[in-house]
Amino acid sequence: MNTPISIIANALVRERQRAGLSLAEVARRAGIAKSTLSQLEAGNGNPGIETLWSLCVTLNIPFSRLLEPDARRLQVIRRGEGLSVTADLADYQAVLLASCPPGVRRDIYLLEVQPGSERISQPHIPNTIEHIIIAKGRALVGPVESSVELDVGDYITYPGDELHIFRALEADTLALLVIEHS
Repeated sequence: MNTPISIIANALVRERQRAGLSLAEVARRAGIAKSTLSQLEAGNGNPGIETLWSLCVTLNIPFSRLLEPDARRLQVIRRGEGLSVTADLADYQAVLLASCPPGVRRDIYLLEVQPGSERISQPHIPNTIEHIIIAKGRALVGPVESSVELDVGDYITYPGDELHIFRALEADTLALLVIEHS
């Protein structure tokens, strides 16, 4: 299950390993107990924002990297779900769907699709990731073997280097497509 603490735990392990640092070294640099970091990486505990910020500074990553699952997996965020922040002085809410990994280029497309035919895309270059948000209508989207039906406001990300599909389920379906290349 992708609970917030399990997402954070997996991200901490992933980012610590990418940095090539031991558990003890990250804890020392972040100014926290090794046992605390061990518990966090195991998915236990309820870390405060100060602890998480300290770990981000130590690992040299943006805070948002701790809040999103590994980008190589299929991920769907339904409208009304996701990690959000609100403004104090305005009726404004932002939901983080995906942050941009270092060294990545993104291309953005507006898709205008009609039902009756499906777009099956061959695998793109290795390590390509696709992100889609449905703006109008409904569509079947994702890897051919695990495609997902999406409604207005839903978000999906999936490996673009696998055979994938986009099939409009309603007339005049509009979607935003972001393709990441690393």
